[in-house]
Amino acid sequence: MCREKFATPCNQGPYIVFFDWDQSVITPEAARVLDSAVTAYGNCGTAAIMLAGHADRSGSTQYNVGLSERRNAAVQTYLAGKGIPAARISAQAFGESQNRVPTADGVRELQNRRVEITYGPGSGR
Repeated sequence: MCREKFATPCNQGPYIVFFDWDQSVITPEAARVLDSAVTAYGNCGTAAIMLAGHADRSGSTQYNVGLSERRNAAVQTYLAGKGIPAARISAQAFGESQNRVPTADGVRELQNRRVEITYGPGSGR
């Protein structure tokens, strides 16, 4: 009996990691999502990786951009620690400008505190 192996397609994501309020720490739940992203990356060859960091509207605009940058850095460090070349990873911090769930200023919303990981051409756009 002949068994052919078929290549698993590249799942470009997004893989979405959520963060606690005012935090950039990778939680156990976030680590599980990132581990899935690392596994999927193995099927994507040398695809570019884009990190898009976000924050909710509970801080100032400037603070939230910095928080988004710290979240991106935490994810990048995690991915690099799992063997993904740092040179393949780019990041953009959006702060509170691209909320998943629309809220009033000052509102804490988990769905908006995230980093989205995507692979391949046009990632993160």
